[in-house]
Amino acid sequence: MTISSPDLDGGLDTAAVTAARAGGRKAPRLGQRRLTFDYVSFLLVFLVLPVALFLVFVISPFIQALYYAMTNWTGFSPNMSFIGLNNFVKLFQDPTFLQAMANNALLAIVVPLITITVALVFASMVTVGGPSSGQVRGLRGSSFYRVVSFFPYVIPAIVIAILWSMIYQPSNGLLNGILRGLGMTDMISWLGDERTAMGSTIFVIVWSMVGFYMVLFIAAIKGIPAETLEAARIDGAGRFRTVVSILLPQMRDNVQTAYIYLGIMALDAFVYMAGLNASGGPNNSTLVMSQYLFRTAFEKGQFGLATAMGVVLAAVTLIFAGLVIGVFRLIGGKDEGGRA
Repeated sequence: MTISSPDLDGGLDTAAVTAARAGGRKAPRLGQRRLTFDYVSFLLVFLVLPVALFLVFVISPFIQALYYAMTNWTGFSPNMSFIGLNNFVKLFQDPTFLQAMANNALLAIVVPLITITVALVFASMVTVGGPSSGQVRGLRGSSFYRVVSFFPYVIPAIVIAILWSMIYQPSNGLLNGILRGLGMTDMISWLGDERTAMGSTIFVIVWSMVGFYMVLFIAAIKGIPAETLEAARIDGAGRFRTVVSILLPQMRDNVQTAYIYLGIMALDAFVYMAGLNASGGPNNSTLVMSQYLFRTAFEKGQFGLATAMGVVLAAVTLIFAGLVIGVFRLIGGKDEGGRA
Protein backbone atom coordinates (compact mmCIF):
# COMPACT_ATOMS: atom_id res chain seq x y z
CA MET A 1 0.00 0.00 0.00
CA THR A 2 1.28 3.45 -0.96
CA ILE A 3 0.93 6.24 1.58
CA SER A 4 0.97 9.82 0.43
CA SER A 5 1.67 12.68 2.82
CA PRO A 6 0.57 16.28 2.16
CA ASP A 7 4.11 17.39 3.08
CA LEU A 8 5.64 15.11 0.45
CA ASP A 9 3.10 15.48 -2.31
CA GLY A 10 2.08 19.08 -1.74
CA GLY A 11 -1.48 18.30 -0.65
CA LEU A 12 -2.37 16.57 -3.95
CA ASP A 13 -4.99 13.88 -4.14
CA THR A 14 -3.58 10.53 -2.85
CA ALA A 15 -5.32 8.43 -5.46
CA ALA A 16 -3.97 10.60 -8.30
CA VAL A 17 -0.41 10.35 -6.96
CA THR A 18 -0.66 6.58 -6.47
CA ALA A 19 -2.07 6.02 -9.97
CA ALA A 20 0.65 8.15 -11.50
CA ARG A 21 3.39 6.25 -9.73
CA ALA A 22 1.89 2.87 -10.60
CA GLY A 23 1.79 3.77 -14.29
CA GLY A 24 5.40 4.92 -14.30
CA ARG A 25 4.41 8.55 -14.84
CA LYS A 26 5.64 11.53 -12.86
CA ALA A 27 3.27 12.72 -10.19
CA PRO A 28 1.87 16.21 -10.75
CA ARG A 29 3.81 18.82 -8.84
CA LEU A 30 2.41 21.43 -6.50
CA GLY A 31 1.06 24.43 -8.39
CA GLN A 32 0.50 22.63 -11.67
CA ARG A 33 -2.99 23.06 -13.14
CA ARG A 34 -4.82 21.01 -15.69
CA LEU A 35 -5.79 23.03 -18.77
CA THR A 36 -9.52 22.77 -18.33
CA PHE A 37 -12.02 24.84 -20.31
CA ASP A 38 -12.88 26.95 -17.25
CA TYR A 39 -9.22 27.71 -16.52
CA VAL A 40 -8.39 28.63 -20.14
CA SER A 41 -11.52 30.76 -20.54
CA PHE A 42 -10.72 32.56 -17.27
CA LEU A 43 -7.23 33.42 -18.54
CA LEU A 44 -8.57 34.60 -21.88
CA VAL A 45 -11.30 36.83 -20.43
CA PHE A 46 -9.58 38.27 -17.38
CA LEU A 47 -5.92 38.34 -18.45
CA VAL A 48 -5.31 38.04 -22.18
CA LEU A 49 -8.22 40.25 -23.30
CA PRO A 50 -7.49 43.18 -20.91
CA VAL A 51 -3.78 43.09 -21.75
CA ALA A 52 -4.60 43.04 -25.47
CA LEU A 53 -6.97 46.00 -25.11
CA PHE A 54 -4.36 47.89 -23.09
CA LEU A 55 -1.71 47.26 -25.73
CA VAL A 56 -4.00 48.30 -28.59
CA PHE A 57 -5.62 51.38 -27.07
CA VAL A 58 -2.89 52.69 -24.71
CA ILE A 59 0.58 51.45 -25.57
CA SER A 60 0.15 51.41 -29.35
CA PRO A 61 -1.13 55.04 -29.60
CA PHE A 62 1.69 56.19 -27.35
CA ILE A 63 4.28 54.50 -29.56
CA GLN A 64 2.60 56.03 -32.60
CA ALA A 65 2.64 59.46 -30.96
CA LEU A 66 6.32 59.03 -30.18
CA TYR A 67 6.94 58.38 -33.88
CA TYR A 68 4.87 61.39 -34.99
CA ALA A 69 6.83 63.53 -32.50
CA MET A 70 9.94 62.77 -34.55
CA THR A 71 8.43 63.98 -37.82
CA ASN A 72 7.45 67.29 -39.39
CA TRP A 73 3.84 66.17 -39.88
CA THR A 74 1.40 69.03 -40.50
CA GLY A 75 -1.65 67.00 -39.48
CA PHE A 76 -3.52 67.54 -42.74
CA SER A 77 -1.25 65.69 -45.16
CA PRO A 78 -0.14 62.06 -45.38
CA ASN A 79 3.36 63.27 -46.21
CA MET A 80 5.85 63.54 -43.37
CA SER A 81 9.60 63.39 -42.98
CA PHE A 82 11.50 61.81 -40.12
CA ILE A 83 13.55 64.50 -38.35
CA GLY A 84 14.64 62.64 -35.21
CA LEU A 85 14.80 64.61 -31.98
CA ASN A 86 14.67 68.04 -33.64
CA ASN A 87 11.18 68.75 -32.29
CA PHE A 88 12.27 68.03 -28.71
CA VAL A 89 15.36 70.21 -29.11
CA LYS A 90 13.18 72.98 -30.48
CA LEU A 91 10.78 72.67 -27.55
CA PHE A 92 13.43 73.10 -24.89
CA GLN A 93 14.77 76.12 -26.73
CA ASP A 94 11.32 77.73 -26.89
CA PRO A 95 10.84 80.22 -24.01
CA THR A 96 7.06 80.06 -24.36
CA PHE A 97 7.00 76.30 -23.89
CA LEU A 98 9.38 76.56 -20.92
CA GLN A 99 7.07 79.17 -19.39
CA ALA A 100 4.10 76.86 -19.93
CA MET A 101 6.00 73.98 -18.30
CA ALA A 102 6.86 76.19 -15.31
CA ASN A 103 3.19 77.15 -14.97
CA ASN A 104 2.23 73.47 -15.02
CA ALA A 105 4.81 72.71 -12.35
CA LEU A 106 3.44 75.52 -10.17
CA LEU A 107 -0.09 74.18 -10.55
CA ALA A 108 1.01 70.60 -9.80
CA ILE A 109 2.57 71.74 -6.53
CA VAL A 110 0.13 74.38 -5.30
CA VAL A 111 -3.28 73.03 -6.37
CA PRO A 112 -2.99 69.62 -4.63
CA LEU A 113 -1.54 71.15 -1.46
CA ILE A 114 -4.27 73.76 -1.07
CA THR A 115 -7.11 71.48 -2.17
CA ILE A 116 -6.12 68.59 0.10
CA THR A 117 -5.51 70.89 3.07
CA VAL A 118 -8.88 72.62 2.73
CA ALA A 119 -10.67 69.31 2.06
CA LEU A 120 -9.09 67.74 5.15
CA VAL A 121 -10.13 70.71 7.29
CA PHE A 122 -13.72 70.50 6.06
CA ALA A 123 -13.83 66.70 6.38
CA SER A 124 -12.51 66.92 9.94
CA MET A 125 -15.09 69.55 10.85
CA VAL A 126 -17.88 67.41 9.43
CA THR A 127 -16.77 64.22 11.20
CA VAL A 128 -14.90 65.07 14.42
CA GLY A 129 -15.32 68.83 14.76
CA GLY A 130 -18.34 68.71 17.02
CA PRO A 131 -18.55 69.09 20.82
CA SER A 132 -15.41 68.19 22.77
CA SER A 133 -17.41 66.05 25.19
CA GLY A 134 -19.61 63.05 24.65
CA GLN A 135 -19.72 60.97 21.50
CA VAL A 136 -17.34 61.94 18.71
CA ARG A 137 -19.36 63.65 16.00
CA GLY A 138 -19.19 66.49 13.52
CA LEU A 139 -20.64 69.96 13.49
CA ARG A 140 -24.36 70.52 13.67
CA GLY A 141 -25.91 70.42 10.19
CA SER A 142 -22.85 68.76 8.67
CA SER A 143 -24.95 67.09 5.96
CA PHE A 144 -25.88 70.53 4.62
CA TYR A 145 -22.23 71.57 4.47
CA ARG A 146 -21.38 68.35 2.67
CA VAL A 147 -23.97 68.93 -0.04
CA VAL A 148 -23.07 72.60 -0.52
CA SER A 149 -19.34 71.83 -0.75
CA PHE A 150 -19.87 68.99 -3.24
CA PHE A 151 -22.16 71.01 -5.51
CA PRO A 152 -19.38 72.73 -7.57
CA TYR A 153 -17.93 69.35 -8.52
CA VAL A 154 -21.09 68.33 -10.39
CA ILE A 155 -20.88 71.40 -12.63
CA PRO A 156 -18.89 70.85 -15.86
CA ALA A 157 -15.43 72.42 -15.75
CA ILE A 158 -16.04 74.61 -18.80
CA VAL A 159 -19.19 76.03 -17.19
CA ILE A 160 -17.24 76.82 -14.03
CA ALA A 161 -14.52 78.53 -16.07
CA ILE A 162 -16.98 80.68 -18.01
CA LEU A 163 -18.93 81.51 -14.85
CA TRP A 164 -15.83 82.70 -13.00
CA SER A 165 -14.52 84.60 -16.03
CA MET A 166 -17.72 86.65 -15.83
CA ILE A 167 -17.34 87.08 -12.07
CA TYR A 168 -13.76 88.29 -12.58
CA GLN A 169 -14.66 90.87 -15.24
CA PRO A 170 -13.14 94.24 -14.27
CA SER A 171 -16.01 96.54 -15.27
CA ASN A 172 -19.25 94.71 -14.47
CA GLY A 173 -18.08 91.54 -12.73
CA LEU A 174 -19.66 90.43 -9.46
CA LEU A 175 -16.40 90.44 -7.49
CA ASN A 176 -15.45 94.01 -8.36
CA GLY A 177 -19.07 95.03 -7.79
CA ILE A 178 -18.86 93.70 -4.22
CA LEU A 179 -15.53 95.47 -3.69
CA ARG A 180 -17.01 98.76 -4.95
CA GLY A 181 -19.89 98.30 -2.56
CA LEU A 182 -17.34 98.00 0.26
CA GLY A 183 -15.81 101.35 -0.71
CA MET A 184 -12.99 100.31 -3.06
CA THR A 185 -12.93 102.51 -6.14
CA ASP A 186 -10.09 100.88 -8.11
CA MET A 187 -11.14 98.15 -10.51
CA ILE A 188 -8.95 95.05 -10.37
CA SER A 189 -8.30 93.14 -13.58
CA TRP A 190 -8.15 89.72 -11.95
CA LEU A 191 -7.32 87.76 -15.11
CA GLY A 192 -5.65 90.61 -16.99
CA ASP A 193 -2.98 91.42 -14.43
CA GLU A 194 0.10 89.21 -14.30
CA ARG A 195 0.20 89.55 -10.51
CA THR A 196 -3.31 88.15 -9.97
CA ALA A 197 -4.03 85.99 -13.03
CA MET A 198 -2.48 82.72 -11.80
CA GLY A 199 -3.76 83.15 -8.25
CA SER A 200 -7.29 83.77 -9.50
CA THR A 201 -7.10 80.68 -11.70
CA ILE A 202 -5.81 78.48 -8.86
CA PHE A 203 -8.69 79.67 -6.67
CA VAL A 204 -11.24 78.55 -9.27
CA ILE A 205 -9.65 75.10 -9.63
CA VAL A 206 -9.48 74.61 -5.88
CA TRP A 207 -13.06 75.82 -5.43
CA SER A 208 -14.31 73.30 -7.96
CA MET A 209 -12.37 70.34 -6.49
CA VAL A 210 -12.57 70.75 -2.73
CA GLY A 211 -16.05 69.24 -2.40
CA PHE A 212 -15.21 65.94 -4.05
CA TYR A 213 -12.07 65.35 -2.02
CA MET A 214 -13.84 66.40 1.15
CA VAL A 215 -16.38 63.63 0.54
CA LEU A 216 -13.51 61.22 -0.22
CA PHE A 217 -11.82 62.05 3.08
CA ILE A 218 -15.09 61.84 4.99
CA ALA A 219 -15.54 58.28 3.71
CA ALA A 220 -11.97 57.47 4.81
CA ILE A 221 -12.57 58.92 8.28
CA LYS A 222 -15.80 56.97 8.62
CA GLY A 223 -13.77 53.81 8.03
CA ILE A 224 -11.62 54.46 11.12
CA PRO A 225 -12.96 52.54 14.17
CA ALA A 226 -14.89 54.81 16.50
CA GLU A 227 -13.11 53.19 19.47
CA THR A 228 -9.83 54.69 18.26
CA LEU A 229 -11.25 58.21 18.26
CA GLU A 230 -12.95 57.68 21.61
CA ALA A 231 -9.66 56.46 23.13
CA ALA A 232 -7.85 59.52 21.79
CA ARG A 233 -10.48 61.78 23.36
CA ILE A 234 -10.21 59.96 26.70
CA ASP A 235 -6.44 60.43 26.61
CA GLY A 236 -7.01 64.17 26.28
CA ALA A 237 -6.25 64.65 22.58
CA GLY A 238 -7.80 67.77 21.13
CA ARG A 239 -9.32 68.09 17.67
CA PHE A 240 -6.09 69.17 15.99
CA ARG A 241 -4.09 66.43 17.71
CA THR A 242 -6.70 63.86 16.72
CA VAL A 243 -6.52 64.90 13.09
CA VAL A 244 -2.72 64.95 12.93
CA SER A 245 -1.95 61.86 15.01
CA ILE A 246 -4.98 59.63 14.40
CA LEU A 247 -6.71 60.53 11.14
CA LEU A 248 -3.83 61.45 8.84
CA PRO A 249 -1.66 58.34 9.45
CA GLN A 250 -4.63 56.08 8.68
CA MET A 251 -5.60 58.11 5.60
CA ARG A 252 -2.16 58.14 3.98
CA ASP A 253 -3.26 56.06 0.98
CA ASN A 254 -6.28 58.28 0.39
CA VAL A 255 -4.17 61.44 0.57
CA GLN A 256 -1.60 59.92 -1.81
CA THR A 257 -4.28 59.01 -4.34
CA ALA A 258 -5.84 62.46 -4.06
CA TYR A 259 -2.47 64.15 -4.56
CA ILE A 260 -1.71 62.11 -7.68
CA TYR A 261 -5.12 62.73 -9.25
CA LEU A 262 -5.05 66.43 -8.45
CA GLY A 263 -1.51 66.74 -9.78
CA ILE A 264 -2.42 65.01 -13.03
CA MET A 265 -5.43 67.29 -13.40
CA ALA A 266 -3.24 70.34 -12.70
CA LEU A 267 -0.69 69.21 -15.28
CA ASP A 268 -3.48 69.31 -17.84
CA ALA A 269 -5.88 72.07 -16.67
CA PHE A 270 -6.73 72.82 -20.30
CA VAL A 271 -10.44 73.40 -19.77
CA TYR A 272 -10.00 75.83 -16.88
CA MET A 273 -7.26 77.79 -18.61
CA ALA A 274 -9.05 77.96 -21.96
CA GLY A 275 -12.29 79.09 -20.30
CA LEU A 276 -10.75 81.63 -17.97
CA ASN A 277 -8.04 83.06 -20.21
CA ALA A 278 -7.87 81.58 -23.71
CA SER A 279 -4.94 83.81 -24.69
CA GLY A 280 -2.70 82.39 -21.97
CA GLY A 281 -2.85 85.40 -19.72
CA PRO A 282 -0.63 88.50 -19.66
CA ASN A 283 2.93 87.52 -20.64
CA ASN A 284 1.77 83.87 -20.77
CA SER A 285 1.36 83.90 -17.00
CA THR A 286 -1.41 81.26 -17.11
CA LEU A 287 -0.41 79.37 -20.26
CA VAL A 288 -0.07 75.59 -19.75
CA MET A 289 1.45 72.92 -21.95
CA SER A 290 -1.86 71.44 -23.14
CA GLN A 291 -3.08 74.92 -24.11
CA TYR A 292 0.12 75.63 -26.05
CA LEU A 293 -0.14 72.17 -27.63
CA PHE A 294 -3.64 72.94 -28.92
CA ARG A 295 -2.51 76.28 -30.29
CA THR A 296 0.53 74.75 -32.02
CA ALA A 297 -1.47 71.96 -33.62
CA PHE A 298 -4.65 73.67 -34.78
CA GLU A 299 -3.53 77.28 -35.26
CA LYS A 300 -0.02 76.73 -36.60
CA GLY A 301 -0.55 73.32 -38.23
CA GLN A 302 2.56 71.82 -36.60
CA PHE A 303 1.20 68.48 -35.43
CA GLY A 304 4.62 66.88 -35.18
CA LEU A 305 5.81 69.58 -32.78
CA ALA A 306 2.50 69.46 -30.88
CA THR A 307 2.80 65.69 -30.52
CA ALA A 308 6.27 66.18 -29.08
CA MET A 309 4.67 68.46 -26.47
CA GLY A 310 2.20 65.69 -25.67
CA VAL A 311 5.03 63.21 -25.20
CA VAL A 312 6.82 65.61 -22.86
CA LEU A 313 3.59 66.17 -20.93
CA ALA A 314 3.06 62.40 -20.59
CA ALA A 315 6.63 61.94 -19.37
CA VAL A 316 6.27 64.77 -16.84
CA THR A 317 3.02 63.22 -15.59
CA LEU A 318 4.65 59.81 -15.09
CA ILE A 319 7.60 61.39 -13.30
CA PHE A 320 5.25 63.38 -11.07
CA ALA A 321 3.25 60.28 -10.11
CA GLY A 322 6.43 58.34 -9.41
CA LEU A 323 7.81 61.11 -7.21
CA VAL A 324 4.59 61.36 -5.20
CA ILE A 325 4.45 57.60 -4.66
CA GLY A 326 8.13 57.56 -3.67
CA VAL A 327 7.75 60.42 -1.20
CA PHE A 328 4.69 58.89 0.47
CA ARG A 329 6.39 55.50 0.63
CA LEU A 330 9.45 57.11 2.23
CA ILE A 331 7.28 58.90 4.78
CA GLY A 332 5.37 55.71 5.53
CA GLY A 333 8.59 53.74 5.98
CA LYS A 334 9.89 56.29 8.48
CA ASP A 335 6.64 56.17 10.42
CA GLU A 336 6.71 52.38 10.57
CA GLY A 337 10.33 52.43 11.69
CA GLY A 338 9.48 54.89 14.43
CA ARG A 339 6.61 52.75 15.68
CA ALA A 340 8.78 49.66 15.62
